[in-house]
Amino acid sequence: MPPKIGLAAAPTRIKRRVINRDRLEADIAEVAVRIFAECGYEGTSIAAIAEAAGLSKQNLMYYYPTKQALYERVLDDVLDDWLARMDSLAHEEQDPHNVLRAYIQAKVRFSREHPWASRVYAMEVIGGAKLYGEQIHDRVVPLLRKDIDVFEKWIAAGRIAPVNATHLIFMIWAMTQSYADFSAQMALVLGRKQLTRKDYDDGEETIVRMVMAAISLQAWPHHHAQTE
Repeated sequence: MPPKIGLAAAPTRIKRRVINRDRLEADIAEVAVRIFAECGYEGTSIAAIAEAAGLSKQNLMYYYPTKQALYERVLDDVLDDWLARMDSLAHEEQDPHNVLRAYIQAKVRFSREHPWASRVYAMEVIGGAKLYGEQIHDRVVPLLRKDIDVFEKWIAAGRIAPVNATHLIFMIWAMTQSYADFSAQMALVLGRKQLTRKDYDDGEETIVRMVMAAISLQAWPHHHAQTE
């Protein structure tokens, strides 16, 4: 009987170890994202991240053998979140205005809640995406094309104005992510130490209004008349 009890308990112990490892890896990545954002990839060391995480360098490297592995984990987390939000755009059966409004709200919320993650991604892209460019190309491009196809179907059906969908999405990215990447500049101009919740809400409302105006059929009366 004792051996059977031990065998039955083994999967539970294994599962617990996996859960604990996943949690610890996530905790390490959460510490790393801020250091990468403040110091850049080249200026960050595994030793600095380990110290901030309360681990020895050797212990940290058990979970992330190299700095690049940890850096890629950080960027994977950012991209996973952004791609999930992009996927929400690719639903042609839904109302375009509601879809875009929800997308903008989610992007501004990410900038407010995860500014360090946004800055790490921005720094990688500004530097030419030398370490993460392949992942961006392989994962972002297919979903972007899918979203653009939905926009084109909305346009063909006369549900939104004939906008350039690619550049509209680029503009949404730029406007929403600036509230993370350039929040220090914004706060400085506004005479504050940091942006307030109202600042983010005001920015979100302004972006939504601009995008809604861009896709409004009222701004394109000739096209609207043709689709009726």
